[in-house]
Amino acid sequence: GAQIIDLMMLVIDVTKGMQTQSAECLVIGQIACQKMVVVLNKIDLLPEGKRQSAIEKMTKKMQKTLENTKFSGCPIVAVAAKPGGPEAPESENPQGISELIEVLKSQAYLPSRDPSGHFLMAVDHCFSIKGQGTVMTGTILSGSVSLGDNVEIPALKVTKKVKSMQMFHTPVTYAMQGDRVGVCVTQFDPKLLERGLICTPDSLHTIHAAIISLKKIQYFRGALQTKAKFHITVGHETVMGRVMFFSPAPANFNEEIQENVFDFEKDYLYQEQYLSKDSASSEENKENDQAGEVLLPKQQWALLEFEKPVTCPKLCLVIGSKLDTDIHANTCRLAFHGVLLQGMEDKNYTETFLPKLKVYKQKHKEGQVERVMDDYSVIGRSLFKKETNIQIFVGLKVKLSTGEDGIIDGGFGQSGKFKIRIPDGLKPDTKMLLTAASKKKSKGGKGDMTKEDESSKNDSAQPVTISLIFKRYVFDTQKKMIQS
Repeated sequence: GAQIIDLMMLVIDVTKGMQTQSAECLVIGQIACQKMVVVLNKIDLLPEGKRQSAIEKMTKKMQKTLENTKFSGCPIVAVAAKPGGPEAPESENPQGISELIEVLKSQAYLPSRDPSGHFLMAVDHCFSIKGQGTVMTGTILSGSVSLGDNVEIPALKVTKKVKSMQMFHTPVTYAMQGDRVGVCVTQFDPKLLERGLICTPDSLHTIHAAIISLKKIQYFRGALQTKAKFHITVGHETVMGRVMFFSPAPANFNEEIQENVFDFEKDYLYQEQYLSKDSASSEENKENDQAGEVLLPKQQWALLEFEKPVTCPKLCLVIGSKLDTDIHANTCRLAFHGVLLQGMEDKNYTETFLPKLKVYKQKHKEGQVERVMDDYSVIGRSLFKKETNIQIFVGLKVKLSTGEDGIIDGGFGQSGKFKIRIPDGLKPDTKMLLTAASKKKSKGGKGDMTKEDESSKNDSAQPVTISLIFKRYVFDTQKKMIQS
């Protein structure tokens, strides 16, 4: 419903100030609305002598709250809409309402409206009128509609012809984006639709999953974790959905992102959670954090998988919430908001669609050089488990901590050891280091504990480590390992 509002009034009880629900309304306003007026209500409850100073204090507090929002500096009006409360006699006059009306007049504006594109209307009431038919009232979100047009009710997969239309009790033949209108059709049971969307036939899609661009809502306290479930609100529907977060590859963190499109050609990095300043303890960021600056991407995305399909237009607003949070807990339940960039209509999207999505996980394995075989090869250990099929890793590049590049050549024996080929040969220093280490090992006599300790100390001070880095695409059915 918030999507159809051009100017919002946020009503605050002057004796209580911002409550959890006021904060949530403010968040939704920031996502879906451009202009706001704050109304401080119930000023009749303030003792007359201290009323003015209490109003000023609350006004200052509200200004401070709104300072870092898009509504910074918006008008704040103090009123008592019904002095004395609901039981008070009708003769009690409201206070401050005429001032509020003047403020609303000064803030009201005609938004720019556009009749082009597919017709889409948010229906909020549906009822029958004897002898006329069934009327659906609501707000036109996009496009236009004329008498005689066919409109589809996508949730029910039925199409009906527009028989008559009214705007504020006046018959009309045409209505466009931004208009409030009642549309009358025949032979349709109003019990089937309480609220929902109607549109140009075949213009809306029913989707099982979607890719969205998103931003975290700063007041949401928890982390946004991949695989977590959220209440996903799209248009008039709220369904449960599971999320998977991903970002650009780290080299592209600062690249300008095109708005409202998703590029399937690019590689994306899988994230265990949405990256924000408070998730900065993640490993990648630790490396980037030398200067104390946390590197965050300009844009992040999520794959949403719905528990039941939803019908919605492309590029619609998406809000993710934790609506099962206790309403009395002083915490914002709204977690993120975004734009739906790509919907997946196929029920089998995991097979047909997801393999196109190039989200990868960076894998990093470490092992150690066991010993030198000759100038161009070494034996390694601790990189694989005993039962690993080393054949699938043959040909992958590795790097030694001493700087040499190597290639995995195959297994060696039964215990998970393996052979590495060093095409450019081992450096003399490396060779010395490794021969010294293996000599020490073989030297340590069984009874002589001190020597054994010493040699293992020296040995562990500088083992030559082997790094294997590759990436694996999350939706690659063959689970291929890829190195650049």
